[in-house]
Amino acid sequence: MKRNHTMMQFFEWHVAADGEHWKRLVKLAPDLKAAGIDAVWIPPVTKGQSNEDTGYGVYDLYDLGEFDQKGSVRTKYGTKQDLIDAIAECVRNGIAVYVDLVMNHKAGADETEVFQVVEVDPENRLEVISEPFEIEGWTKFTFPGRGDQYSSFKWNHEHFNGTDYDAGEDRTGIFKIIGENKDWSRNVDDEFGNYDYLMFANIDYDNPVVRSEMLEWGKWLVDTLQCSGYRLDAIKHINYEFIGEFAAEMTRKRGEDFYIVGEFWNPDVEACRQFLDTVDYQIDLFDVALHYKFHAVSLSGRDFDLTTLFDDTLVQTHPTHAVTFVDNHDSQPHESLESWVGDWFKLSAYALILLRRDGYPVVFYGDYYGIGGPTEIPGKREDIDRLLSARYHKAYGEQNDYFDHPNTIGWVRRGVEEIPGSGCAVVVSNGDDGEKSMFVGEERAGEVWADLTLSREDTVEIGEDGWAVFPVNGGGVSVWALPLEQPGGDGDEVRSEAAPRTEKAAKINKQAKKSYIK
Repeated sequence: MKRNHTMMQFFEWHVAADGEHWKRLVKLAPDLKAAGIDAVWIPPVTKGQSNEDTGYGVYDLYDLGEFDQKGSVRTKYGTKQDLIDAIAECVRNGIAVYVDLVMNHKAGADETEVFQVVEVDPENRLEVISEPFEIEGWTKFTFPGRGDQYSSFKWNHEHFNGTDYDAGEDRTGIFKIIGENKDWSRNVDDEFGNYDYLMFANIDYDNPVVRSEMLEWGKWLVDTLQCSGYRLDAIKHINYEFIGEFAAEMTRKRGEDFYIVGEFWNPDVEACRQFLDTVDYQIDLFDVALHYKFHAVSLSGRDFDLTTLFDDTLVQTHPTHAVTFVDNHDSQPHESLESWVGDWFKLSAYALILLRRDGYPVVFYGDYYGIGGPTEIPGKREDIDRLLSARYHKAYGEQNDYFDHPNTIGWVRRGVEEIPGSGCAVVVSNGDDGEKSMFVGEERAGEVWADLTLSREDTVEIGEDGWAVFPVNGGGVSVWALPLEQPGGDGDEVRSEAAPRTEKAAKINKQAKKSYIK
């Protein structure tokens, strides 16, 4: 039987801009595999505006850290050879690599051009607020450091439909470029009237020349890197029909196993359904709605009704197309979509994505290793490793939910014969100490289960009728299962053993219990 799959987002916004990140991945790949991670989503690999750019201010799609452009050969994360070495090391360790693609805009142009625009209202991009006029825009990309290697395509204002800076007047705004058949794409999110334009020089996907070039680049990149999939950035700002075409072309190029997940940052499940319909369900989407539920719980504490946690989430309505996550580089403190899940609920949220049947869960680098920048936050590697171990060894089989109390919920995974010792009972509280009576199976009678999170030192014996009462600390999570070291506990294949209980771990658990919002 195949084991559960788990992805890691292998970066946070403030990873060191030292050009060593791909080398860090080489070093850490064996540890990640041992912890139960079998796929990594890596940051944009293409040259940005500088070697400190995270990659989202993309300059040259064909420069993977190979050409002396924008101040260096390397990107923030390293050189092209470093990148290829990192992917190869992941493959050797049985880890798939998904590359982040930024296809909505370009930044750091080489030259300016003069062209006609109209200014639009930032709050309603469909409302024109000026007569046509000329601006001097940074829209000409000639790539002097690379020349024509890999592609002779050069970008100019005809390939974009909007920009945000007039260099001639040193003025910012949202300027829609005037041209034959040029407009905002209609197949995008309708926030601000039309949300085609996001930032920098906005790529015009209604231009057939642009579409052709981007399709060719996507195929070139996958051939060059031999990666296993793509993560598509900011797709609610890109012509949905092009996203469908792009996914189809990549699948034709690399086969049905090539994986694509898109960042469609919209918590409205109906909007997600309409998008998935448009792209014919060729890609998965991040479950933004569930992330915001986690954030809301962490702010509201006991006032949030946990029985409603999965209502109107993608993992509930489209479980086979939902990629679940707790936080990411955009939701971390001080970033563009800040909605950080509070510390007291963080591990509960991870249990809710890692130990349930549905969704493809992602562990965030910042939660695992820690976050830098203005607000440094330590990682929770040991705690998350315990949940990863439970996912790998225990979280299989039929799922029975006990979502019958607003502050204490639980569920059972019944386990499967193919994985001896599998099965678990999980209890989550956002209120006081609680407990949940749950059925784990008559065949379990007499087994003694322990809390794999190490939050509790007591044990639970399964009754003759297959029922037991599973406790949880207030504001915490407990994962009850047959200990891995016991006979039949699947300890022979342990990849992520629970770390021994320490005084520090006990102290952290006590602090977490006290700090949840009442």
